[in-house]
Formats: sequence, structure tokens, C-alpha cells
Amino acid sequence: MHFEVLVEDASGAIMLEFFLEKILGSNGHRHTYRIHPYKGIGRLPKDLRGKADPAKRILLEQLPKLLRGYGRSLQCGDAVVIVVDLDDKVCTTFKDDLVAIWDSCNPRPNVLFRIAIEEMESWLLGDMEAVKRAYPNVKDKVLETYVQDGICGTWEKLADAIYPGGSLKLKSLGWPHIGQTKCGWAKKISPMVNADKNVSKSFQVFREGLLRLASAPMLG
Repeated sequence: MHFEVLVEDASGAIMLEFFLEKILGSNGHRHTYRIHPYKGIGRLPKDLRGKADPAKRILLEQLPKLLRGYGRSLQCGDAVVIVVDLDDKVCTTFKDDLVAIWDSCNPRPNVLFRIAIEEMESWLLGDMEAVKRAYPNVKDKVLETYVQDGICGTWEKLADAIYPGGSLKLKSLGWPHIGQTKCGWAKKISPMVNADKNVSKSFQVFREGLLRLASAPMLG
């Protein structure tokens, strides 16, 4: 099976490179995938048939057009995987909105929507030992205050634990420094994450959905 994987930013793409290899590589079959990082999540357009500027590369703004294209072009049995942060949205409502876009496609592609709660850094924090191995000087007391998959400013919590000066210092430096730093965390922590023992519920749902697709019998 081949997977087209869409994710909202570069740090998420780095995490997925490692996670997909860990998850699909352990499945005992040959699978291929291509990861497409975007430059932000944006908002779902009100007009699902409207035209979005492809140069902006904002994931949700492009999503209706992307899914329609995949519906026409994907080979039988292949799938699109869309991974996005929940941020401050209501999870059930957000998922319903994503499914509505898929439902408007004709033909509809094989799609897996997965939502990281609150942000994809929660998937790194789902393996505290991986964080500690990557950053031996981590502030354990900060990590102990994190509520897994909580709406608590997830990347800021990780920054407070491992970044000199914490999240306030990092925020003062602004973009693109924040994005570059998050990519650095992804590169260091993701290789050490145990995909089978990650305690993040949203990561577990992502993993199980991916394995279910990968194990499905080929059609046609």
C-alpha cells in the first residue's frame, strides 16, 4: 500500500518520517509513503468547491481541492493520511468538518484523518523516557506537571522542560526561530520514541488506524 501523508508543518513532517517507519516497518509488509508538509493549518473554507491559492500551502484551505484530486488519482487500495493539531478546537466538531469534506468528494479517496491533541508535541511527550534520553538535562519537575493530551500549551510545556530560558525566551525570539527549534526537538526525540508504548491516546489512535489500513486486504 502507498500512503500520501499531509501534515501542517515541517516539525510534524519530521516526526512522521520516524513514526511511519517505526509503525509500518514493524507490520511485516512493504509499504511506501510520501509526506507533504504545509506551512500552517489555516481554516476550512466555507465554499468547499472554491479555489484556494496553491502557492500559500495552508493545509485546511487546500484540503477540499486536494481530496478531490486524490479521489481521481489514487490507485485502488492506497490511502491519504491527514494529520493535524487540534489546538483549541472541539475535537468531535473538527472531525465532523473534516469528514464532510471527504464526503463531498466524488469519487471519495481512501482517507485516514488523525488529530493530535493538543499539538503533535504531545506525541513526543507520550514517551517521557525518549525526551529524557534526547535531553539528559531536562527539567523533570516540569515534565511531571504535564497532563497527557491535555489542552495546556503543549509545545510551551516541552520548551519549559528542555529549552534554555523556557517558552518565554523562545517566544521572544519569534518565528522562524520557534519553528526551527521545534524541528530540532522532532529530530532528536522522535527516533527514541517507542511507538508501541507511547501513552498519548491520540498517538495510539493514529498508530492503530495506520496499522488497520496497512493490514487491509488489497482490492481490485
